[in-house]
Amino acid sequence: MITIKSPREIEVMAAAGRILADTLALLDSHVRPGVTTGDLDLLAEEFILSHVGARPSFKGLYDFPKSLCTSINNEIVHGIPSDNRELHEGDIVSVDCGVALEDLHADSAATFPVGDVGEDVERLLAVTREALDAGIAAALVGNHTGDIGHAVQQVAEQAGYSVVRELVGHGIGTSFHEEPQVPNFGKPGRGYRLTEGMTIAIEPMVNAGRKEIRTLRDKWTVVTADGSLSAHFEHTVLIHPDGPRLLTVIRTATPVE
Repeated sequence: MITIKSPREIEVMAAAGRILADTLALLDSHVRPGVTTGDLDLLAEEFILSHVGARPSFKGLYDFPKSLCTSINNEIVHGIPSDNRELHEGDIVSVDCGVALEDLHADSAATFPVGDVGEDVERLLAVTREALDAGIAAALVGNHTGDIGHAVQQVAEQAGYSVVRELVGHGIGTSFHEEPQVPNFGKPGRGYRLTEGMTIAIEPMVNAGRKEIRTLRDKWTVVTADGSLSAHFEHTVLIHPDGPRLLTVIRTATPVE
């Protein structure tokens, strides 16, 4: 069910989003060769819990065991942090995180380079960020989820990449996953109509190679079928008459005009 958020709920989600943005910024400063994904998970969990009333959204969600999803190189999403997964020079690591405050959630993700990754990998990250920006810009009152997906898809595919089809963005609020689904592909004017007060997570997952995916035997980690690299960026967005408002930023964003 699609839920319209009250002004109070929006501000609580924005407060959760600021904690989340600070968490990702902290993790960014600690991503380096030799660090384990378990180290990052512990750092994030301790930081989130240091804020009164805040908790990690992911831990226990569908029985997920950790506070972060950490996905390395060809891993797209849902990688499980481990003290045995060490980052190496030239890797990329996608970090997905959620924060709950007063039983309202915010969701965000970013892909970080580990040391020097080279121009080709930097381009993949830059294009995925551009695809997210394009999707956010299309998140306007009266538009549809298909407008968001089309905008994301155009940026990614024009750069020679592919977008994952089976995994999508989503509504978010009192439940971590709400309607509507927000695919990263589509046709303008199709899908759910965007109305004032909706909150959605827009999250391009862009593969350097083909779009096909598979899930590992841990039943969580999703990887590219062809072994190509994948990047993932995400923001929680409020649909607002003055333009999309990002709720997962360190300071409240000025609405996009």
